[in-house]
Amino acid sequence: MARHKGRGWQGRLVAAALGVTAVAAATSMWSAQANPTAAQPKAPVSVPDDPDRKVAEVSAEIVHASDGGARGVNITIDDGPDPAWTPQVLQLLKDNDTKATFCMVGTQAQAHPDLVKQVVAAGHRLCNHTVSHDTTMDTKSEAYQSQQILDAERMITKASGGVRPQYYRAPGGAFTPYSRELAASRGMRPLGWNVDSKDFERPGADAMVATVKREIPNGPTVLFHDAGGDRSQTVAALREVLPWLREQGYSYGFPVR
Repeated sequence: MARHKGRGWQGRLVAAALGVTAVAAATSMWSAQANPTAAQPKAPVSVPDDPDRKVAEVSAEIVHASDGGARGVNITIDDGPDPAWTPQVLQLLKDNDTKATFCMVGTQAQAHPDLVKQVVAAGHRLCNHTVSHDTTMDTKSEAYQSQQILDAERMITKASGGVRPQYYRAPGGAFTPYSRELAASRGMRPLGWNVDSKDFERPGADAMVATVKREIPNGPTVLFHDAGGDRSQTVAALREVLPWLREQGYSYGFPVR
């Protein structure tokens, strides 16, 4: 799957503020299934809250499947939370009796903790989408990847009131074997997608709906956004897509852990 372009919308600013030095590393396609037992060089990592707390490891393989069974669909919402759009998305999910997985950017979660708590209270799941949404993560040092993943875990967990993210989605699909293993060791299953609504490009709600209808046979995990700009087209598309999927006999679930 092609990487999204122009989605490192906070990367340079936050990286500069943190004083992080980017070091070139081997590029990894998001869909690559590297050997999880391969030795990886160790790098300094940030320490999340309660570092001594035991966390159950999960598989480092990128997941696409749904726990909803053969007709299960995973709705995933990226880049928020956002005070303008997340409440609208939450209302649509409620109206359609739908649960979703929200892949949150650490700085956004830190800025809007009330929205994070609303997401959790509504029964949705949290996903770590790094501190700054840097789509070049797979070209950076392991120390940088660690900072982005573990600091975002801390930010999201604190904003939620103690609920940890259960998944990790690399911005733009920029996974590496190291980032997948690190996330899995913290109990966050690497999360891919099968259907890209292309809402980040704002092609119009009708085009997004057509994309979902055409590509849903490809797999159950559908990608939308609730931040990163004007998401009015996304809201309009969800208003049509969510009931349509029900009419086609699909049910809503969460990505397999």
